[in-house]
Amino acid sequence: MLRLRAVVPKTVARAFGLCGPRLGSFGMFYAVRRGRKVGVFPTWSECQAQVNRFPAARFKKFATEDEAWAFVRNTSPDHSTEQKKECNTQDHKMKPKKRPCESSDEEEDPCSKLAKQNTDSIPSLSKNIFSYMGDAAVVYTDGCCSSNGRRKARAGIGVYWGPGHPLNVGDRLPGRQTNQRAEIHAACKAIEQAKNQNISKLVLYTDSMFTINGITSWVKDWKKNGWKTSTGKEVINKEDFVKLDTLIQGIDIKWIHVPGHSGFAGNEEADRLAREGAKKPQEST
Repeated sequence: MLRLRAVVPKTVARAFGLCGPRLGSFGMFYAVRRGRKVGVFPTWSECQAQVNRFPAARFKKFATEDEAWAFVRNTSPDHSTEQKKECNTQDHKMKPKKRPCESSDEEEDPCSKLAKQNTDSIPSLSKNIFSYMGDAAVVYTDGCCSSNGRRKARAGIGVYWGPGHPLNVGDRLPGRQTNQRAEIHAACKAIEQAKNQNISKLVLYTDSMFTINGITSWVKDWKKNGWKTSTGKEVINKEDFVKLDTLIQGIDIKWIHVPGHSGFAGNEEADRLAREGAKKPQEST
């Protein structure tokens, strides 16, 4: 049996973070455009390792190497049916550690003075530009706060739907500036956007177990106890959770905890947007 192999040029292999194995065993090529590592792989097992349980993974099998690399570079023939541009390879590199929000003593970012986009006014968007897990749209949210608990605290919210997505948000948190409020309101913003786009099922990734536990467990007891904790104290974030609890009505949400800054591109981007939002001036109420 004749066994065909094709060698990926070293420059291409380096660009996509691959070692130098020969590809195309038995004439098949497995392309990963969104996964733990982006590139073309010679076997399904290698491809599967990059996409298994990776949120909104994009991969496909091809008979030729050229078609496989075209898919990876987002220039495949079927790209005309997709309205969303994928991340470049740098979006998939792991970042070593979480960067805190910028110090509140820094000068205001000049870009923050530009008028922000009102994402709620965006008309209904094509479903093709959203990432999906099954039939549920996928979104990442994050919140941050510099000088948390201090007078000069600055908090921001981040909502990430995908690379260059028109609904991506990086805004300053209104009201009391705390990290927990930022996490809750980032989720609120994402759910508001999903409802405005008539999305009925949502997978929401967040690194805030406080938000997840609060809305999926603690809220039930708080409401029974007149919004008091088990020790009889007032719930500190009552107004925030009341808003979140109201928003989740009428939409099926799967809450998934993702470890912060562990290499998940969506979480890293949501964090970046939150930090950008924290730089912006706070709207007067």
